Amino acid sequence: MSRRVPRSRALLALVLGATLTAPLALTGPAAAADGRFTVTPLRFTVQAGGRACTVDADLYRPTGADRGHRAPAVLATNGFGGSKSDGSTDAIGRAFAQRGYVSLVYSGLGFGRSGCLISLDDPRIDGAAASQLVDFLGGRRAADDGTRADFVTLDAPGDPRVGMIGGSYGGAVQLATAAVDRRVDALVPMITWHDLAHSLDPNNAVGSGGVPGAFKWQWTNAFYLIGEGQPLLEPNLDPSRINALACLHFVTKACETIRTLNSGRYPAKQTAELLSYARSVSPVSYLSRVKAPTLLVQGQADSLFNLNEATATYRMLKAQGTPTKMIWQSWGHSGGLTAPATGELNLSQGNLETSYVGRRILAWFDRHLRGNSVDTGPAFAYRRDWITDPDSTYATADRVPTPNRTLHLSGDGKLVDHRAEVVRGSRTYTNRPFSTSHSENSLYGMLGLPDPAPYDTPGTHLAWTSEPLTRTTDVVGAPRATLKVVSPVAERTQHSRDAADKLVLFAKLYDVAPDGKQTLVHRLVAPVRVPDVRKRFTVTLPGIVHRYQQGHRLRFVIAASDDAYFGNRGIKPVTVVSAPGDTGVLRLPVIG
Repeated sequence: MSRRVPRSRALLALVLGATLTAPLALTGPAAAADGRFTVTPLRFTVQAGGRACTVDADLYRPTGADRGHRAPAVLATNGFGGSKSDGSTDAIGRAFAQRGYVSLVYSGLGFGRSGCLISLDDPRIDGAAASQLVDFLGGRRAADDGTRADFVTLDAPGDPRVGMIGGSYGGAVQLATAAVDRRVDALVPMITWHDLAHSLDPNNAVGSGGVPGAFKWQWTNAFYLIGEGQPLLEPNLDPSRINALACLHFVTKACETIRTLNSGRYPAKQTAELLSYARSVSPVSYLSRVKAPTLLVQGQADSLFNLNEATATYRMLKAQGTPTKMIWQSWGHSGGLTAPATGELNLSQGNLETSYVGRRILAWFDRHLRGNSVDTGPAFAYRRDWITDPDSTYATADRVPTPNRTLHLSGDGKLVDHRAEVVRGSRTYTNRPFSTSHSENSLYGMLGLPDPAPYDTPGTHLAWTSEPLTRTTDVVGAPRATLKVVSPVAERTQHSRDAADKLVLFAKLYDVAPDGKQTLVHRLVAPVRVPDVRKRFTVTLPGIVHRYQQGHRLRFVIAASDDAYFGNRGIKPVTVVSAPGDTGVLRLPVIG
């Protein structure tokens, strides 16, 4: 029951975070009796954000599902830039219909042939629209042509047994929907965000107190252009898709946020509004209302939404008692989407039953949608890329590791184990009017294109390097660094009304081989806009799962710039002073 999808659209959806990519060969016990299903195109008129919006959807109905033989449902939508018809989103419908689930897949608002503006998975708009599709699955309403779904398992009249799955933009909408509709029974958000303000303008200083970060301009503007181009990519004369007051295809607040970020300025009023809006459409602002059991799947190769995003969501949900588990798989927006590693979830190979993540997803829905007493797996699992046996690549734990090993930043540029080994000294770097460090070209990894190796120009960064490791060291989690810098120029602008005048730096952790070749793990960096340059501050680096081999060295770096981000305004020399009684530290979450 497949349809041909234009190659360009299928690729677009694949690289923009959708998670399922092709039809499946199915043999599992949850499959429909004969693996067959019908597909019915439907349209729904929904009320969302004060507008009437048309939603374009496809209903996948397993053979044998009827009033006397009801089946649970799966609801899904596309990643950013995709639609219901791309090769990834409709694969969700096929995959679960062949396993006996009623599947409703739809084009998100502003995408494909669905109407209205792109509203960044706002629960008040996108969540409300999805909730009205849940009404359809529960028998409360019909599609615009009168079609009704009277074959979905019900928990109560109008309350269908329904789960959601999808990645990136199709991941956050699940949490937005569950926040406004308690009827949703299970979620599987993949490679998605926690706080969009932090995702697009990250400040990794702990307790930054509302100070904005460093604009992630490559990622943000790429998605902005894709969104603005929707009327061209999918010609549609629906006037609800056009914003005549601001930019072309986004809601006005999103347009204003993009403009503020691209201006390179952070005036207090505009910055407060920017942060407030971006957070209002992010899980961080509404997770307290999410009660549906949630299986979070996040990618290690992801500089757009790194592991820390899922970890923050996981911890909030756990703290409030929402049943939650988390998996750190290999692929994310920055790599592995088009060719996942051996043994990883890759539905183009039909490996849902034979991949670790695939089995966990099946068990999650089997438990929470079918009500079967199956083991849904450990609280936390992570993939180890240094294990060659695909059946043993995942390790598990009852919680996310936290830093437990401390190294000290010595004045002679060494990372040392003991404070007594710290040498007194100071070193200085200076930024330049242009970027002098490279971590990534943000879209290259997503598209599978070659990217120059990361580098830092001499004189524009400081590095601290350990002695060769005497044993293999496995780091799992988010390292932290605490340091104090001296920058008289930045001190003079400390009280500027524009936060863009504050000092910006970029922290990162390299793996240095015996031959001197250094590897920036998944090209991840931690941008920091220092809240108060006169005080010591702590930086949370992106979470990683990495083995530092015996004989390798760790290298901690702070750099003045990074070409994937906006940086300092003006020249701001930075000095770091070290002494045995007063030095910076690097803390690592080491396993074993």
